[in-house]
Amino acid sequence: MFDLTGKVALVTGAGSGIGRAIAQRFARAGALVHVADLSESGGRETVALVTAAGGRAEFARLDVTDETAVTALAGRLGPLDILVNNAGIGHVGTVLQATGDDLDRLYRVNVRGVFNVSKAFLPAMLARRRGSIINLASVGGIVGIRDRLAYCTTKFAVVGLTKSMALDHAADGVRVNCICPGRVETPFVQARLREYADPEKAHREMSATQAIGRMGRPEEIAAAAHYLASDEAELVTGTALMTDGGWSAGK
Repeated sequence: MFDLTGKVALVTGAGSGIGRAIAQRFARAGALVHVADLSESGGRETVALVTAAGGRAEFARLDVTDETAVTALAGRLGPLDILVNNAGIGHVGTVLQATGDDLDRLYRVNVRGVFNVSKAFLPAMLARRRGSIINLASVGGIVGIRDRLAYCTTKFAVVGLTKSMALDHAADGVRVNCICPGRVETPFVQARLREYADPEKAHREMSATQAIGRMGRPEEIAAAAHYLASDEAELVTGTALMTDGGWSAGK
């Protein structure tokens, strides 16, 4: 397992799902993980899971859309070795069904949130000439998805933001990459499945979207983040790592 001993990481949206799995994996690899989330109960539960397993974690309540709060947190925590911009939200609907408010809401979290947190923590990385920033994009940031207009719009933006930051700071010792998951069986997805008249059928249909015939697991996305965070990935910057079970392979 890629060693992260002595490294300090911040994972946003770490109160559940993919963010929680990343926090747990980083801690198992030796990192001190700052668990950031809007949900205090979810964030503290992640910290409890990490510490129960012998890892080190601390909770920080954070709204990534609040630039003042993000800047204050950067001042309190100090330099990071690893930043994972995982916090994000979704929306179902076409351009005719989505409202301007829907698009603005997703933009504030999915794009402006990544911008805010990166801008606050990047200067300390630049000063030390090292750091890894990992943004959570989506297969929907590479290919279009029906009924996901606002979501895809923002995730395409995350991929572009990632590539631009990577080019801007490649010579400064800071690597910037993004991960593009397909469908992952998170608590959010499980809750959405329960809204369908036939949850089992919906589960089969969602799984069939991916060439491997199943949805991913949060732990599998965490494994990709672990690699990108590690020193073994020193040559990797500006990439959009597809973790989509082959969804995009035929596109």
